[in-house]
Amino acid sequence: MVPTGKESASRASEAEETRLNILDVATAEFADKGLSGARIDEIAERTNSSKRMIYYYFGGKEGLYRAVLERAYTAVRAMDTDHVRDQMEPDAALRDVVGATFDYHNQHPEFVRLVMNENILRGAHVGEIPGIRERNRAVVEHLRAILTRGVASSHFREGIDPVELHMTISALCFYNVSNRYTFSYGFERDMSSPKALARRRMSVIDVIESWCRR
Repeated sequence: MVPTGKESASRASEAEETRLNILDVATAEFADKGLSGARIDEIAERTNSSKRMIYYYFGGKEGLYRAVLERAYTAVRAMDTDHVRDQMEPDAALRDVVGATFDYHNQHPEFVRLVMNENILRGAHVGEIPGIRERNRAVVEHLRAILTRGVASSHFREGIDPVELHMTISALCFYNVSNRYTFSYGFERDMSSPKALARRRMSVIDVIESWCRR
């Protein structure tokens, strides 16, 4: 019997739900254990699927890992290029970029761990993600537009490289998650408390704006 349009749509929806469930579980596994430590069997046990379905959708562990990386980078780049900022004053837009980046890293520590793991692998898989350089260029152009408007309005000084700006924002926001436990122990300060996060968030925003200010 040929499936009806409604049945086909239902099956497609179920297939996408299964795929997303696999990606959710795999994200946690790869973030915690890295590519070498994660096991397909363990991922399958925690999903609503099976090992066979994981291979069907992703072709194997490395294919699944790349799909996890792609989704993680797609999500963060969508946050990086929020075009609502086009309607904001340039200094406010820059502060919003920094604040949103800080919040995203804090709310998605799995992204930080995935990036750390991929760097341990010396970027062996990130180059396989379709369109990653195009997405990164969009982030740079977004910052370039904010800087250009800021120079024109005398908010920002000239000569700031948007790639350097992006790197500095990422580094400051990344550190608060990547070094949270060692810093908290070494300096006896809870970096994860709401008060500490709010204070650090404002510090990072102020540092970046001060660096760019004319």
